[in-house]
Amino acid sequence: MTELIGTNAGLVWEVLRKSKKAMTDKDIKSATKISTLRDVHFALGWLAREDKLTFEESSPITVRLK
Repeated sequence: MTELIGTNAGLVWEVLRKSKKAMTDKDIKSATKISTLRDVHFALGWLAREDKLTFEESSPITVRLK
């Protein structure tokens, strides 16, 4: 499971790096083809723990790279 989360975190990071804009979890899921929102959230948690993300508390919440 940890390996899958790390792999997905890499996919999320790459999508955010290329987009240069804040994205919702659903946008990230669509762009990465990660199968579930739960897996997207795990990947976001991984990147957040590494202090690589900025969360914008809009409605809906969006995320971008620092």
